Amino acid sequence: MFPDWIIDVLFWIAVVFLVGVYVSWRATRLDRLHVRVETARAALDAALVRRAAVALEMAASRQLDPATSLVLATAAHEARTADADGREFAESDLSRALRAVVDQPDFTETLKVKGDGQPVLDEMASAAAKVVYARRFYNDAVSAARIARRKLLIRVLPLAGRAPLPGFFEIDDDPPEALRG
Repeated sequence: MFPDWIIDVLFWIAVVFLVGVYVSWRATRLDRLHVRVETARAALDAALVRRAAVALEMAASRQLDPATSLVLATAAHEARTADADGREFAESDLSRALRAVVDQPDFTETLKVKGDGQPVLDEMASAAAKVVYARRFYNDAVSAARIARRKLLIRVLPLAGRAPLPGFFEIDDDPPEALRG
């Protein structure tokens, strides 16, 4: 019916089409993973800023002694103003300062007795928990993007474009013991 060369050409056209569809699918998936990383990073940044703001609010509430307020305010200020290279260290320092302040003996009971202490503690517990979840979600997104970028097809064809390899965000984000649960 058809000459053999037409069947061969149609076969190769179909193969090229299927390979093109597959490469396009992989590129789209990689792009979606990069968007997911960027979105997760924005959520993590918002959670970190919120935690620092609540820590500053707690420090300025006049419900803490001056030394404790100074330690907490300094750590929160450093976390908010840190550059990209020092952000992980500053955020870890804020976590340690929060644990040092909130996990003092009878701290939560003393703060609750002083009137406006309970809402601040509730807000801090919420902010600290959101940091833990946001960091975990971000690191999961980074892990998925890194796994996808290790695939041979992605490395052979420059499907990642000029997008930098996303990095993990590793901080000490354990909330104070008194705020867990």
